[in-house]
Amino acid sequence: MDMELIPAPVHVGAVGDEGPGAFPLDPSTTITAAPGTENTERWLRSTLGAAFGLPLAPPTAVEGGEGAANTIRLRIDPALDPEGYRLGAGPTGVEIAGGSAAGVFWGAQTLRQLLGPAAFRRAPVNPGSRPAVPFTDIEDSPRFPWRGMMLDVARHFLPKDDVLRYLDLLAAHKLNVFHFHLTDDQGWRIEIKRYPRLTEVGSWRSRTKHGHRASELWDETPHGGYYTQDDIREIVAYATERHIRVVPEIDIPGHSQAAIAAYPELGNTDVIDTTTLSVWDTWGINANVLAPTDNTLRFFEGVLEEVLALFPAATSPFIHIGGDECRKDQWKESPAAQARIDEFGLADEDELQSWVIRHFDTWLTARGRRLIGWDEILEGGLPAGAAVSSWRGYGGGIAAAEAGHDVVMCPEQHVYLDHRQDGGPDEPMPIGFIRTLEDVYRFEPVPPGLSEEAARHILGTQANVWTEVMQNRSRVDYQVFPRLAAFAEVAWSPLPASADRDFADFERRMTAHYARLDALGVDYRPPSGPLPRQQRPGVLGRPLEGPPPNV
Repeated sequence: MDMELIPAPVHVGAVGDEGPGAFPLDPSTTITAAPGTENTERWLRSTLGAAFGLPLAPPTAVEGGEGAANTIRLRIDPALDPEGYRLGAGPTGVEIAGGSAAGVFWGAQTLRQLLGPAAFRRAPVNPGSRPAVPFTDIEDSPRFPWRGMMLDVARHFLPKDDVLRYLDLLAAHKLNVFHFHLTDDQGWRIEIKRYPRLTEVGSWRSRTKHGHRASELWDETPHGGYYTQDDIREIVAYATERHIRVVPEIDIPGHSQAAIAAYPELGNTDVIDTTTLSVWDTWGINANVLAPTDNTLRFFEGVLEEVLALFPAATSPFIHIGGDECRKDQWKESPAAQARIDEFGLADEDELQSWVIRHFDTWLTARGRRLIGWDEILEGGLPAGAAVSSWRGYGGGIAAAEAGHDVVMCPEQHVYLDHRQDGGPDEPMPIGFIRTLEDVYRFEPVPPGLSEEAARHILGTQANVWTEVMQNRSRVDYQVFPRLAAFAEVAWSPLPASADRDFADFERRMTAHYARLDALGVDYRPPSGPLPRQQRPGVLGRPLEGPPPNV
């Protein structure tokens, strides 16, 4: 039975002997919510109720309560996988059973897709019509427990409402991890009350490089913004209602010039005059890194204390501390850094970075959290409980998994959505390798040859969205979609080996999905190429030719 669902469910069948048909929603349709499903009940009533102008009220005792006909029944069935669900639609109504509250919610996302593109609108476009759910029996559960997207709001700030919108888009694709990249050289985006200059100074830059760092163009408009602590609480609550975990990232010890511009004592003051530094206005790997001093450790412990209070353990068991692209030049020249190496009997600057990472791993573990960092944190040794985001390829993830560390596979050669989607001359600010919709669909998170024990350490996968050349929501949409839909199927569905995947079928189902994205107002890249308003002629990118290396 063809339902044009994305991501593809594990099993779709007909309901008993009912034959073809559909269950219509009308003003008398109710939602019956068993204990534990209240969040999904509210979500269905707000989304489908708005889209179709229906009350979708709870059933009354007169209507028969849980046994009532003409109802959408929600319940938890512990026999199912925690994020799994079973959706049945027949003449008397719809039932969604989930292994947990999250499973019920993912089943509700499938129900929304079954109701057609109109279910993704905010108000009825054809009030006289009655939406209907085709008779079906769907059984489904995800392949990976970690199905994520990293959104960089440090390079280009996205207002709070745009972040909330992206949480809805993740949920619509059954993605359950939002990696929130909050700090970098070009901006600090989270209010820390004990260090107000992080946002007073660190959240604004005077101008911005327009295009790749080799571009001669500049946008002279000051750029910035940050999320207040109440903004963060709202974002976290919104994610929690959608069963999305949030992984906040506070970069240590590299990618830190915005913090150093705000508090110059955090930098290597015995090498350069850090008081001359401002928030960085261009792109690339920055030499200005944190000094490995006790003052720096105490400062970021203070930052993280507030971060932990804003991101509760239930929603944010992992805290990302970056650890990538930390240039060691200043440490090599710094008497203070060299004294640290001698003090702790470290071999070199790589082990000095490892010492910093280990410090925060111990600190976070003592507070019931787990540290995760980019794969460079493997250099110089990694604490036992730390997890790795493998971005430079598969290699770091393989090494980490074989050593017993949990891994999220996000190799830049395959799932960096800032990389260009086509080789044509009209692609806006073309960066990196060509990664088409089909390339992303054929991405395999678990590399061949991994031992069975190591493969169990692959928590899942994540698509990363770096925003150096994405100045606003429309540019982010263009780079992310439609490829995030292909990625979501890779992360959720039990697909065959890469070469054996039926991309033609996925492309056919995408025809229906483009209509859903249209209804949601997503400014995706059309299959025929960028629209004139999506192009950026004359703005230099950095295209890389040929197939990406499989490293």
